[in-house]
Amino acid sequence: MGMRNVKPRHLDRRQLLRAIGFGIAATPFVIGACTDAAAEMVDANGSGSGSSDGSLPSDWANGGTVSMTDKASYPDPFAAATTTCAIVAGVTEGPCTTTTTLDREDISEGWTGLPVRLALKIVDASCAPIAGAVVKIWATNNAGSYSGQTPNNGMCLKDQSYSSMNFMRGARTTNADGVVYFDTCFPGWYRGRAVHIHFQVSSGNTTYKVSQLFFPEDLTASIFSDHVDYKSFGQPDTTFANDNVMSTIPSASRAQNIVEYARMTDGAMLASKVVTVKS
Repeated sequence: MGMRNVKPRHLDRRQLLRAIGFGIAATPFVIGACTDAAAEMVDANGSGSGSSDGSLPSDWANGGTVSMTDKASYPDPFAAATTTCAIVAGVTEGPCTTTTTLDREDISEGWTGLPVRLALKIVDASCAPIAGAVVKIWATNNAGSYSGQTPNNGMCLKDQSYSSMNFMRGARTTNADGVVYFDTCFPGWYRGRAVHIHFQVSSGNTTYKVSQLFFPEDLTASIFSDHVDYKSFGQPDTTFANDNVMSTIPSASRAQNIVEYARMTDGAMLASKVVTVKS
C-alpha cells in the first residue's frame, strides 16, 4: 500500500491547536538525557549517531518493514550501562490521539517508507529499568497523515478512509530491562511541524503525559531530498527553530528529544532513546 504520488495537503496545526486549547504544560512525564559508558550508538560507517552517517539515499532501504531482512543481526542499542539520567519536561500530546491501544511490534500495516526499528528504554530517575510499563506510540505515514478515529479527523487525516486504519500506531510492554521495540517507518511531515513521533508511558495506575521524539535535521533533509519513498513530498516546511514543540525546549537541551540512529546491514534504520519517567 504506497503513497508515493500523493501530495501533502497543507494543514495549519498551530491555529487549530490554539482554537481547541491544546497547549504545552509541565507534566510528570519526562525524557531522560542519559549518559552511558558509550555515549553514542555507532552507525554503520563508524561515526556517532544523532548526526549524518554519510549514507547515500540509495543506502537506506525502502518499501516498509518487509525490507527488514536482517533483524537478527541488529545490535543492542542499550548494551552500554546507563549511568546518569537527567530530567526534562514533557510536551503536549496534540489532537491526533486515539483511544485504541494495539499491542503489536510491527505498526506499519504494510505501508511503504524507510523501515525503522525503534527501541525505547524506560528508566526511573536512578536509571533503573522499569519493567511492565506500557509504551504507546503514534506517528504519520510517509505522506504526513495520521490514522484512526482522532479528536479531529478533518485535520489529522489526509484521506478520511484512514479513519478505519491504525497504521503507525501501537503499544508494547517493557521487558525486564525496561525495553520495547517497534517496527515502523520514518514519519512524513505536515505543515507547521518538524518530523516527530509521539509516545506515552504508563505504569500501573499512573499515566505519564506524552512527549515527542525527533530525528536529526540533516538526516531528515537527506531523506526528503532523495529517498524514493519521500522525495515526492518535498522538504518539511518547519525546522526545530520554529516547531511549536521543539522551539520551546532550550537549544542546549534539544538533544534529549532527538533519537540516536544507525543504518543496519539491510538498509533499515535502528533508532533508539532512553526515556526517564518519574511520578
